[in-house]
Amino acid sequence: MSEKTRASAEEPTTNPFVLSRRAFLGAAGAAGATAAAISVVPGLGGVAAASTRGAVHPNATGSGPYYWISHGAPGDQIWVIALKGAKQAASDLHVTVRTSMFNNDIPSQEEAITAAIVANAAGIATTSPAPNTLPKLVQKARNAGIPVVTFNADDTTADRIAFVGADLTAVGTTWAQYLVDNKLVKAGDSVFLPVEVAGASYQVLETTGINKVFQPLGIKAEVFQAGADPAASTAAMQSYLTAHPNTSAMIGLGDQVTSNTPTVFKALGWAPGKIPVVGWGNTSDTAQGVKQGYINAAGWQYPDSQGYQPIVLLKMVNDGLGAGYNVQTFLLYDKATVAQYMQFLQ
Repeated sequence: MSEKTRASAEEPTTNPFVLSRRAFLGAAGAAGATAAAISVVPGLGGVAAASTRGAVHPNATGSGPYYWISHGAPGDQIWVIALKGAKQAASDLHVTVRTSMFNNDIPSQEEAITAAIVANAAGIATTSPAPNTLPKLVQKARNAGIPVVTFNADDTTADRIAFVGADLTAVGTTWAQYLVDNKLVKAGDSVFLPVEVAGASYQVLETTGINKVFQPLGIKAEVFQAGADPAASTAAMQSYLTAHPNTSAMIGLGDQVTSNTPTVFKALGWAPGKIPVVGWGNTSDTAQGVKQGYINAAGWQYPDSQGYQPIVLLKMVNDGLGAGYNVQTFLLYDKATVAQYMQFLQ
């Protein structure tokens, strides 16, 4: 990881609901020494309200606040929306929720989960930043009587009680099948798969789904790490397409790379529809790209639900209710339906 990326993960954000790594660990330590907070603690972020938890489930014994931990970047629109959902859950359920995001810094996210366990969290909601990262951590939390719910990016090998988000393998299959069903790709074609972080859980799972459709049909899919920085990733995608003029289609494996599409096409002098494009659609730039015809279809994963529902499920467990089911959040929208989702991206 570059020094620039690490600095981004370490620095406090301007969003009062987001904890930097340093502030998160301080908050976790404080929570471990005291009962759950009932007011906002200056400088620590989080949303606090008096807890109304009833009888605690025998397998859920944590007494600290709830922790919502993501691999995402604070400035990404999907995570801004997701954080609003987590904040709303804290307010609606009258519980304390501590949030943090780690900009794909896996060691720091692992450290944050460990700190939440030490703090005797009432529950932990977390994403899977990379394959095989969560199983041991989740088991450690479960052994301590702390329920864990995953969201956005799952790891089915971890003993989490539930998942809130899209089945990313199924999402990849949906994108690929869309291109095939609409006769936008054929045998022998090459499909460009830009991604922010190659090897991340979401890339691996989505590509698995894509290859299930493409490989039997003789369609090649090439993963390309474009990076997460908007300007740098746009330039990298432009360079790739310039060097690969026979590219038949594109699937954006992340929100940043998909949202780059209109800018990349314009820089190349391409008209909307020059090649078919599908991918994620959780940003206003992508929604506009769909509306203008640069992107054929985009996936909406209800990010506000990914903030809200994990806290609901964790509180249900702490209230002695059953919550051992997944909540699927995904829908593919196109030019005809994009307006229904643009209202959430203002």
